[in-house]
Amino acid sequence: MTSKAKTQRLEAEIDKYRSESNWRKSLDLAKQWAPKSTEFAMTVTFLQGEMNLEEFLEIHDPTQEDHIFAARSELTDANEYLSKVAASPSPHSIQASLLLAKIQFCQGFYQVALSTLDQHDLSALAMRESEANSWRNTRLLYIVAESYAIRGKCLEKGKTSLKTKFKAAERDSEIIACYETAGDLALLCLQQRDKFLTAQQGTGLQMTDPASNFVVTPLIEMAIAEVPYMHLQRGEETKCITRYREMLRAVESRFSQDIRKTLALELAQLLLKSCSVKSYPQIDLDAKGLNVQAPKPCVYSSEKLFVPKTLDEEVLLLLLIAEAVGTKEAVLERSKETQELTFLNVTAIYDLLALMLVKRAQFGRLTESFEKAMRFSYQEFHIWYQFANSLISSGKYAQAEQVLGECHMLAPKNASVCLQAAQLCYEHLQTYNKGMEWAKLVIQFSSPSTPKHVMARAYMAKGIGLCLVAKDSKLLADRQKMDQEALQFFKKAHDLDPKDYLCAFHLGLQCANMRRIQEAMSYIKLSLKHRSDFIHSLHLLALLLSARKQHGEAMDLVLAALEEYPDNLSLLMTKAKLQKIVQGPEEALSTYKMMLKLWKDLHELDVEEGLDPQCKIVDRSLWEKRSNVVTTLSEFNERGSDPQCKIADRSLWEKRSNVVTTLSEFNERGSGSIRAESMAASRVEKALSDLASSMNSSFQPRVGPQRSWIIQAQIWLNLAELYLSLNQVNEAQSCALETFNLFPHSVFVFFLRGLVLEHRGYWTEAKVCFENAVAVNPAHTKSLYHLGIVLHKLGDNRLAEKTLRDAVNLDPCFHKAWFMLGTVLEAVGEPDDASNCLITGSLLEATCPVAPFNVIQRVMR
Repeated sequence: MTSKAKTQRLEAEIDKYRSESNWRKSLDLAKQWAPKSTEFAMTVTFLQGEMNLEEFLEIHDPTQEDHIFAARSELTDANEYLSKVAASPSPHSIQASLLLAKIQFCQGFYQVALSTLDQHDLSALAMRESEANSWRNTRLLYIVAESYAIRGKCLEKGKTSLKTKFKAAERDSEIIACYETAGDLALLCLQQRDKFLTAQQGTGLQMTDPASNFVVTPLIEMAIAEVPYMHLQRGEETKCITRYREMLRAVESRFSQDIRKTLALELAQLLLKSCSVKSYPQIDLDAKGLNVQAPKPCVYSSEKLFVPKTLDEEVLLLLLIAEAVGTKEAVLERSKETQELTFLNVTAIYDLLALMLVKRAQFGRLTESFEKAMRFSYQEFHIWYQFANSLISSGKYAQAEQVLGECHMLAPKNASVCLQAAQLCYEHLQTYNKGMEWAKLVIQFSSPSTPKHVMARAYMAKGIGLCLVAKDSKLLADRQKMDQEALQFFKKAHDLDPKDYLCAFHLGLQCANMRRIQEAMSYIKLSLKHRSDFIHSLHLLALLLSARKQHGEAMDLVLAALEEYPDNLSLLMTKAKLQKIVQGPEEALSTYKMMLKLWKDLHELDVEEGLDPQCKIVDRSLWEKRSNVVTTLSEFNERGSDPQCKIADRSLWEKRSNVVTTLSEFNERGSGSIRAESMAASRVEKALSDLASSMNSSFQPRVGPQRSWIIQAQIWLNLAELYLSLNQVNEAQSCALETFNLFPHSVFVFFLRGLVLEHRGYWTEAKVCFENAVAVNPAHTKSLYHLGIVLHKLGDNRLAEKTLRDAVNLDPCFHKAWFMLGTVLEAVGEPDDASNCLITGSLLEATCPVAPFNVIQRVMR
């Protein structure tokens, strides 16, 4: 006979193995002591039956009816062992009886299983075991939890025999109570197991891996999932949400993380699907389930406990919880089948997280989430593409282009990836040749089955690249050749998809830049026919009308466009220039002042919110509360789709009145380093600004995106030119000072100072300023033009000729430079060449718009 102490210690060790689902080890340990103690004989029988049952259930899901026949044939021995123990006075008789009901359930004998369970007071048993403090009680508590789940399922199977709706409703309530109790007891059991393991780890004793065998069983998973589902079936959405919240408040254990992830994701989906801002049910920490008397798991409670107050806050919190658990599981999981299922769940989490974070303009946080996902997303196109879009939205364009390269490797024939990468190269990275390579890939991978509108966009992208490269070219012959090639690509794109407004727009813009005004008018009208509210087509049409000297009609069109886009600074700039001609300088002056006020409002929001400079929203509430943002990835197959964020109601996004255009739409060729063509000049300006900062401690870089400050500098520049035309030199000098405060060593400052000095007749000083401007940006045609004027005034006509030839080589349509070149050639005694220049200038002036056509941006969407 063993001593009582040894027996108790042995029993505790056996129960610990059982709680860890180490069935064979617990049985082997009991068999070792059975010859030494008759008390262990019945224990061995019980453990043999438990092991047979649980090992069968590890392979066969008891909630699936297609395993009934297997259970009837393979659980015979287990049934015999447990029946023998249940009929004996053994300490394991209650557990044996409950496990016997589990066998009967697996074999499809639902009423028999229900009768077996009804022989025991499960509520009293659960209350007693929940208050105990040993490994034995955690195993028995878990068995009781499964018994409640079995009881609920058996009641559900017998519900079809009920004849009245009232009895069916009563039965539903009883079933829900069983499932709810099963879930609560299971969570409580998991918490107790975690507590015991933590205590044993503190003692330094060697232990088996607690998670090596133990898993939350399908019966418990079913019970937890069924309660919210049944509430929804009964139309009780609030009760469903309350139940989810109650389970999520349970203190987390290492064994309940997967349950927590599933619950958090399901509740987030439910809230997004069924609740609005007004119908959102506030969280009630005092809410109780149906079984207020049943043992409940421990819940988080503290005065500092964060409680979400709004729908967005709760959904975001739920998704962040699900993400934290899901990413950890995805990294650790090694089974291929389970890994695929885990990946699908995590993908759903990230899709919803993207939806919520984009809605709040939290692109940086979204990028961080996708960076975590990269650890387990090898060769998963969807995650990589979402990551690329999040990088684009957060302004990390170079990294986004690299990620799109990975996406292309995963999906070589996906046109959306290539066209989006080309767009990044054109609009943000200024790597035009690389952008053309991306467009060329789409053309190369095309096949007869490739949709024509996709091919049209590919040819359009190639044409855009040629236009941008042509602007960088120093040789006029090369630019003309590339412009002709671009025109052919645009025509091919238009022929493939005659109804594509963008193809017609680019064709019209190219014709306009080549001064084929009538042809450009026909194409731009065709673009507006297919999409009447496209801002760039409206703007181009206004400039074409001004090129035909129909300034009144152009003014009417600009005013109509501003009704749709009242905050579009590019349109306002054109309006001011038209006003100077049609209504007088004073009206133009008021428009410039309005632009400065509008810039101030937009810039302050930009600094406060840190929004993408391409997408500034004046009314924050419209941005935060907009419910129609969908972050699924763009498909260029859809004509006119946005590659960064699709909008469910497209008209709201495209017609919104608070769009601020990108900078390249806002500037003339050679107007400063802000143009993409002058990246070298931009680097020179930055170096000079850094030098100014080191030499002058009072100068500090401006807060906020530099692109925004450059827009303000452009406004001051145009305002100064207007003041000089009115002979208000002091006011123009003030504009120059404002520009100096923004960028002390930029081409804007040198050019403006030169203009003021030129206007006052200080030729030598003006010459120095214009030379400095050209030194910073050799492509600044206005500085070259005015430098030529000043050199002519100083009598240095040969150098003036060379400077003016540089200006017309950079911009052959610059009619003022042609006129001045003719004047200089006449002064040096070359009347024939002078006559040709003057004639060229006259021809160009006849088709000159109020602002150069290339102020309009080349867009791909």
